[in-house]
Parts: sequence; structure tokens; C-alpha cells
Amino acid sequence: APTRIPAPGLIFPRMHLVTPAVEHLPSYIAALERGWSPDTRRPEAAPEELERIHADPARFLAEQDDMRANGPPIHLPDGTEVPRLPGYRRWLWDGEFAGVISFRWQPGGETLPDYCLGHVGYTVVPWRQGRGYATAALRRFLAEMPALGMKYIELTCNTDNAASRRVIEVNGGVLVERFSPPHVVGGGDSYRFRIALTR
Repeated sequence: APTRIPAPGLIFPRMHLVTPAVEHLPSYIAALERGWSPDTRRPEAAPEELERIHADPARFLAEQDDMRANGPPIHLPDGTEVPRLPGYRRWLWDGEFAGVISFRWQPGGETLPDYCLGHVGYTVVPWRQGRGYATAALRRFLAEMPALGMKYIELTCNTDNAASRRVIEVNGGVLVERFSPPHVVGGGDSYRFRIALTR
């Protein structure tokens, strides 16, 4: 008889979002060492994160929840440094690190600087893709977002990224425009979506 392959849900525990903590850090480090980058536009972000972790793990973890923007400046794809925006990260976890989803904003409304392409960004490690993790993560992340007086959030994706577009649309994203991001964040051709916040 043919070997029965268990469904993915039987192999890995149910994925959920976690606040980055010491117990999750070894698995996060392992993902970085495998070449995964938390910044899809900057592969070099991986060694930068490893350097920060090795220098001061406690500080690195504290900066994952940074609504006062106390963390280091952000490096853009063209090498430019810009101030960090207030925000926070949650890690996708299914028994191991599976990805990251993040929020950033400017207090006072929905407006973001040109170099910041959306309020929410997410990425799943390649070896966990195809399981619906991004869709589930965005849904849960939106449900847990603090009430900040915002009417909507914006998300962007490359026009050739059909999977990311589906993730956004399934979670209520409405296409606003097709646009070219500034050169400082890599240029290209992108879609901008909005998700209304009902609070």
C-alpha cells in the first residue's frame, strides 16, 4: 500500500502569532543563518540582524515592540538611513519560527513617509510557504491591532506577486492604485491596497 503522507497540520502545531521572546530567539537566528531576510527588499538585513542579536539579545527583543521608535535607524535598499517609525513586530510560530508580520505608523493619522510603503508588512520563511500562514497571520494581526484612531491601513505588494495580492484581498484589501515606489526603496512596479478599520 502507498505510504500515507500526513497533512501539514498534523506535522506542525497550529500557527499563531507570538511576541518575540528569549525562547523564540534560537529558531529566529536559525532562519537568518539559512539566508532568510526579514526585509524582502534587502537580503543584507539578515547579517545586520544577526549582528544586533549577538551584540545585545535583550535589547534586540525589546526593540521588536517599539511604539516610541527608540530602535536604530532603518537602512533602505539604496543604502540611505532614515528614522525608525513607531511600530512593532509579531513572529509567526508553529513550534518553530515561520515568519514575521510588522506594523509601523506616524502618530496623527494614516499618512506615511514616501520611503515607507505600507503600515503592515509580512514575510514567511520559504520552507513554510504554501500553508496559508500569511493569510492567517494578517487576519489575526488585524484583529489584535491597537485602536490608534486610524480609519484604514495600507499594504503594498509587487505587481507580479499574485500570492501576496491574494493574502491582502482575502483580508479585505481594496486596490487603490498601481504605482512606482521611490528609487530609495528599490523602485519597481507595485499595487497599493487599503483595509478599512471598523473600530
